[in-house]
Amino acid sequence: MISLRKVEETAPGLVSLYKTAGASVRGHGLDGERLAVYLVLDYSGSMRPYYDDGTVQALADRVLGLSAHLDDDGTVPTVFFSTDVDAVTDIELARHEGRIERIVAGLGHMGRTNYHLAMDAVIDHYLDSGTKAPALVVFQTDGGPLSRAAAERYLCKAARLPLFWQFVGFGDPDSKQFDYLRRLDELAVPARRPVDNAGFFPVGEKPRAVPDDVLYDRLVRELPQWLKAARDLGIVPPRPT
Repeated sequence: MISLRKVEETAPGLVSLYKTAGASVRGHGLDGERLAVYLVLDYSGSMRPYYDDGTVQALADRVLGLSAHLDDDGTVPTVFFSTDVDAVTDIELARHEGRIERIVAGLGHMGRTNYHLAMDAVIDHYLDSGTKAPALVVFQTDGGPLSRAAAERYLCKAARLPLFWQFVGFGDPDSKQFDYLRRLDELAVPARRPVDNAGFFPVGEKPRAVPDDVLYDRLVRELPQWLKAARDLGIVPPRPT
């Protein structure tokens, strides 16, 4: 966990988010847990308005505020994806302002949507990091993937790793685009995967309008149940004492 004082010194614009995230972390019994936090961002063509109006930057800032309670390095590894993986980079507390715009300025054409390649990039990064801590992956998208079978296969394989995938849907919550994510969220345990390692919730067409406390509660509410189930199976190490 990063202290309030350090956040005040390095990212004063995130102090309010940090405080709100802390209330959610404590409210869900996660105080004292250590989790690496990843952010995966949809860079498909339909996402352009959300990049242009600062909505994606706002999500990144909120995730940083949460990460500061769950990890201690002030950095969130971030994957941009569309048809392929567009970038694997970091977003940091100290340089968060305008960070999304700077990254996107160096990216190419906005493609279509393939979840499994982004999932593979997260898994590789996590394994290469050598960490023993579990991880929360905030996976943002505005639609279903081109290869649904591949995404399902990766999610089921990843259930044997200490990774929890929290999918966040931008756009009309009643869109058929999200039917797949709802099915993915409900894949059978243990028939398809050893533990329920994913959640999904939509945030509507104006994600920034979702109050910070509501977003944080949705991001972490399934973590305690997953941590217990994964620890019971030896997927996640015992909680630090």
